[in-house]
Amino acid sequence: MYEEQVCEVEEIVGRNNDWRLRTLNLIASENVMSNRARKVMGSDFTHRYAEGHPGERYYQGTEYIDEVEAEVKKYVKALFNCAHSEVRPVSGTNANEAVFSRFVRPNIAVLVNSTPGGGHISHHRAGSVGKFTQHILEFPLTPDGYHTDVEKALDLIHRHTSRWTKFPLKVLILGKSLFLFPEPVRELASICREKDIILIYDAAHILGLIAGKAFQDALTEGADILVASTHKTFPGPQRGLILSNMPGNLWQRIDRGAFPGSSSNHHLDTLPPLAITLYEMLEFGEAYARQIVKNAKALGKNLDAHGFKVEAKEFGYTETHQIAVDVSGFGGGALVSVKLKDNDIILNMNLLPFESVERSVNPAGIRIGVQEMTRFGMKEKEMEYIADLMKECIMDGKTVKEEVTAFRKKFQRIEYSFDDRPCRFD
Repeated sequence: MYEEQVCEVEEIVGRNNDWRLRTLNLIASENVMSNRARKVMGSDFTHRYAEGHPGERYYQGTEYIDEVEAEVKKYVKALFNCAHSEVRPVSGTNANEAVFSRFVRPNIAVLVNSTPGGGHISHHRAGSVGKFTQHILEFPLTPDGYHTDVEKALDLIHRHTSRWTKFPLKVLILGKSLFLFPEPVRELASICREKDIILIYDAAHILGLIAGKAFQDALTEGADILVASTHKTFPGPQRGLILSNMPGNLWQRIDRGAFPGSSSNHHLDTLPPLAITLYEMLEFGEAYARQIVKNAKALGKNLDAHGFKVEAKEFGYTETHQIAVDVSGFGGGALVSVKLKDNDIILNMNLLPFESVERSVNPAGIRIGVQEMTRFGMKEKEMEYIADLMKECIMDGKTVKEEVTAFRKKFQRIEYSFDDRPCRFD
């Protein structure tokens, strides 16, 4: 009776797959896996459970996934040079939940980046942190809006850790969703140790840049815990990671936060593609990460040359995969992002620093990420052409859909992968 509906679903999936290969995807929180990684998704592991750790499962029949998970944990620790790795969270927010549930309590305060200042929603009252405490403080920003005012932050920390404080500050969360520049980890790590504050660094957006040694290494700089997702600049399946060098007794709290605290089974079919992506980043990650940052800077420079108001120009636009553009002069982020989408250029509207949260339905800004197009082989020259297309669409009011399609046809092969090196078994 429902065969026709099944066919409709299959047809929708096919149309989406075809369409995406014609678009310029500039969503900063997305990426593409290699063909080798995608090939091992949807296996029999999709149907299976594996609660606990490899070799210590609560189910039988996990021998093969145990091999994969053990390898992932081993090489994650090698890539990020850390003592502990938790690979079971099924998303970055799930990883956050596992950590926050261990260290955030109703009677303490937490210091985070504000939403307009780039903070992720899981760090706020409406998200994961808000499940555990309502005492949430926000980092003060420098006048440009893209850096923390360290002196004011230190003063804030001192004031909220005095003996007269009713809700003492015990957790500090760095890392952003609009993430252009390094965070002041070194500058704040010593006071966190002095005041017994847990310093958490959310690396969801820039995990691939850390892996490629193109961005700050937060654990080396003094963060206690690094949480991340594996599908943004790190081009893997949608999962989460928790990394740390903290003492084993504290790490055990996180282990229990991951299981049974925030997950049971952990979507086993996405572990093999994570393993393949991990090996790709070990092999090609440094070249990939360097090109991502070069491309982001090039796109920012060329958009600026066309007259767009690219944020943080005085700081070189960005040091990550992202750039932010104030498009309030063209109707705002909602209107501009829809116009671009209608021309197969896909990105998202975004609040800019110092905007009110109430403006989130049509903020002044758009957020652009170059990591996916970089993985399809685009470099600085292509970023210049993308800026031209955006100028023609938004400033000149032209339809550029055909130009986008013709341009995108030249970039169908996924680089920085083992796709061209098939296994040869004797």
